[in-house]
Amino acid sequence: MSAFEYVDIPACATLVQSEEKPCQAPTVLTSLPHASRFPDDSSSPSTGLPTTPTRSVFGNLPGLLLASSLQIPTGAPAENPRNVTQLMSTRDPLSVPITTVNFRRFISKIGPVFWLQDRVEEIVTWRKGWKVTVMWMSIYAFLCYYPRLLLVLPNIIILAVIISAHPSRAGTGSIPTITDEVQPPPRANAREGSTEWLANIQGVQNLMGVIVDVHDAAFPHLHHLTFATPYTPHIFTATLLSTLLALPFLSLIPLRPLFLIAGLAPFALTHPFTQRTLPVFLSALPLRRLRARLTRLADDDKLKDRHWRTELRDVELFENERWVPGDGTGWNKGHLRTGERVAWTRGRDGWSGVTTDGASDVSSNLTFLLDPGWVFVETEDWRADIEGGWSAVGADKTGWVYTNDAWLEPHATPVDEWKSHGGMTRRRRWTRRIYYNPAAAAIS
Repeated sequence: MSAFEYVDIPACATLVQSEEKPCQAPTVLTSLPHASRFPDDSSSPSTGLPTTPTRSVFGNLPGLLLASSLQIPTGAPAENPRNVTQLMSTRDPLSVPITTVNFRRFISKIGPVFWLQDRVEEIVTWRKGWKVTVMWMSIYAFLCYYPRLLLVLPNIIILAVIISAHPSRAGTGSIPTITDEVQPPPRANAREGSTEWLANIQGVQNLMGVIVDVHDAAFPHLHHLTFATPYTPHIFTATLLSTLLALPFLSLIPLRPLFLIAGLAPFALTHPFTQRTLPVFLSALPLRRLRARLTRLADDDKLKDRHWRTELRDVELFENERWVPGDGTGWNKGHLRTGERVAWTRGRDGWSGVTTDGASDVSSNLTFLLDPGWVFVETEDWRADIEGGWSAVGADKTGWVYTNDAWLEPHATPVDEWKSHGGMTRRRRWTRRIYYNPAAAAIS
C-alpha cells in the first residue's frame, strides 16, 4: 500500500489491509541484523537492578561454578595440547579438585590487588580530591625529569609500607594526614563466606567482564594483521615505511617531555571538567557520518567484479521495540502489543511486515520477497543506519529513534515522561545491498 505524503492521517485512524493480492516473487531467506554489535547501547533491554550477594548464595560458589562449567570428559588426554613441556600453565593436570582448591585460595588472597586497583582508580579519576591527585601528578613529573630515582623506587615503597604499619600510627591521638583518608587494605587471607571474601568475588566478576569487553572490542580488528583480509599487505607496508622514516628522527625526540605528557594525559582526560565538556565537543563533530562512510568503503572494497558490473540497490528493514518500566524489563520486542507493528517491518509506515520462519519467533531468519533476479550481496551483512537520515530529528548513537505510545512525535533521545509512564517506543533502520544477477533471473 502506498503512503500519501500530502494527506494528514489522524492518530485514531485504523489501517485497512488491501485486498489486492501481491504479485508472486521469489522468497529469499536472510539472517537477522546483529544488534549485539552495539555494546555501548545504554538503552538496551534492562537486566534489572543489581542485587546484594548473600553468604547463603555464594557459600559454595566454587563448587557451583565448577559443576556447571567444567565438564571433563571420560578418557580425556592428560597432556595440554598447547605445549608438552612443563610450563606454568601445564604444571598440573586438569582436575576438578585442584581447580576448586586453587580457586578458593585465589579468592581469599586477591583482595589486596583489588584494593590497590581501587586506590589507583580513585587517584586517576579525581575521586579523592584535587589535592591527592595533584600530589601524585607532581611525583610523576618529578620522576620524569629525574628518572634515575626509579632505581630506588622499590626501597621507597618498602619504607612507605613499614612507616604506614608502625604501631605509633594506630593511636587515636595521631595527627591526621592525607593518607589517613585512605581505606585500609583488606586482610591477606580472607575467610571464606566473609564480607571480604564476597568483595573479592565481586572484584573477580567485574574484572572478567572488563577483560571480555576489551577482547571483544579489539579482536574483530586483529584479523587484519594475520593475512586473513586484503588489508594486511597495506598495513605491513605502511608500518615498515613509517618505521624507517622515523629512525633518523628518534634522537631528536625529547623523551622526558614525551613521557611527561603521556603520563599526565589520563589525569587531564578524567578531570570532571573534561568529562563535562568533551562529550559536548565530540557531539559537534561528524563522527557518526565518518564511521558510516568508512564502513561503506570497507564494504565496497569487499565487492567482487560481478557486483560492480551490475546495478546495486539498498533494501531497508526496521527494528521495533517497546519500553516497559520495572526491574528486569526495559526495551524488548516481546513487549509489542497485539495489533500494532511487529518486531521487524519493511516499510517506514511500520505496518508492512516481513515473514518470519517459526511464526512469532524472529530470533534467527527473515524471509524477503525480492524481484526476480535480485539477490543479497554475499560479502556484507545488515548495517544499522547510525546517522538516522531517514528521520527528521536524527537518531541516537546506535541509530534508535524514540516515539510515544502511538509511535508519533519522534525524538533522538528518550523522553523521561514517556519512560516513567511506560508509553514509549523506538525504531531503528537497517540496510543491506542487493544486486541484479542475470543467472538468478534465468532460473526464476
